Amino acid sequence: MTGIVFAIPGDISTRSGGYEYDRRVLAGLAERGVEAARCALPPTFPAPSADDVARVIEAIARHRRAGDVLLIDGLAYGALPEAAVRALGPRIVALCHHPLSLESGLVPERAAALLESERRALSLAAHVIVTSAHTRALLVRDFGLAPETISVAPPGVDPAPRARGSGAPTSLLVVGAVIPRKAHDVLVEALGGLVDLDWRLRIVGSLSHAPDAARALETQIAAKGLEPRIELSGEIASEKLAEVYDQADLFVSASRYEGYGMALAEAMAHGLPIIASTGGAAAETVPEGAALKCRPGDVVALRDALREAIGEPALRLGLAEASWRAGQGLPRWDETARVVARVTAEVGASGA
Repeated sequence: MTGIVFAIPGDISTRSGGYEYDRRVLAGLAERGVEAARCALPPTFPAPSADDVARVIEAIARHRRAGDVLLIDGLAYGALPEAAVRALGPRIVALCHHPLSLESGLVPERAAALLESERRALSLAAHVIVTSAHTRALLVRDFGLAPETISVAPPGVDPAPRARGSGAPTSLLVVGAVIPRKAHDVLVEALGGLVDLDWRLRIVGSLSHAPDAARALETQIAAKGLEPRIELSGEIASEKLAEVYDQADLFVSASRYEGYGMALAEAMAHGLPIIASTGGAAAETVPEGAALKCRPGDVVALRDALREAIGEPALRLGLAEASWRAGQGLPRWDETARVVARVTAEVGASGA
C-alpha cells in the first residue's frame, strides 16, 4: 500500500480553516486504513529563510521512504524555490487552500513574487488538490495547470443541530481570524451606520495571526463608539463554538477572498441566515436564497443588507430555511478523505 507523508508548516493545532482541514484529512485517512505520517515543517511560511528551506528538504527526506507520496500543504509548497521543489523528488501532491498571492495586505512586489513561485511549484507537482471548483478554475486560467491534474476535495462538515438563536437584540456572528483578508474592518464600518438598530456582534477568531490588524480593528471599534456592541472573543474551543453558532441570529462574512469558506459551510450546517461577500469561492459555497450577497469591500451594500436582515425577522427566517436545506447536502469529512486517498493512491501507482 502506498504510504503518505503529509508535510504541514507550523502548529497543526492552530485554530484556522486550513489547519482544521489538514487535521481532518489526517484523521480521515487513518479511518480509511491509509498510512499517513505528518511531517512538521517550520512555522515561517510563506516567508521562509534559506535555513528553513534547507530544513524542509531534510525533514521530508527523513520521513519519506521509497515509494511514499508527498502530500504537502500549499502554505509551504507554494513558497519554496524551484530548486527546493525539485530536491523533494517525485510523487508530489500539492494541497492548495487558496493561492498565496491572493492573501490581502501584500505589497504588489510580494504578491507578484508569490504568484511566480507558486506557479512554478504547482507546475512541478504530479497532482494538485484544491478545496473548491473556483480555485480549480483559477489555477487552470491563471497558473496554466491542466484541468486533469487538479482534483477538488471540498472541506466537510459535521452534522449539527439547527441554531435556536438568541432573540433580541439581533445576535450577529463572524467566525474567522482577524487578518486583512477577512475584512472585519469593512463590517465594522458598515455597522457604524446602523446604531439606530438593536444588534450585537461577536467576532470569533485569532487575534494573534496579524497583530497589527487586530490592533487596528480595536481602534476602529473604539473610534465608532461600538465597544459595548462588539465582542472580540479570540479563539475558542470547538465545543464552545458550537454553542456560539446555536445562539446566533445572523451569520456575516465580509471576506475579501475565500478559497472555500469553511465557516460559511458551518453556518449552513446550523441553518443560520447569512450575509456574505462574493469574494472567491464564497459566492459558490453559499447558494442563492440562503444569503444576502454583496461585493467584497462594498460598505454601502453590506450596510444595506445588514439593515434589511436585522430589521426583518421574516426575511431571516426565509434565509435560514434555505441555509438549513443547503447545509444538509454539504459534503462530510469522509468524502474529503476519500478524494485525497484516491489521488495519492493514483500518484503512488504512477510513480510520477
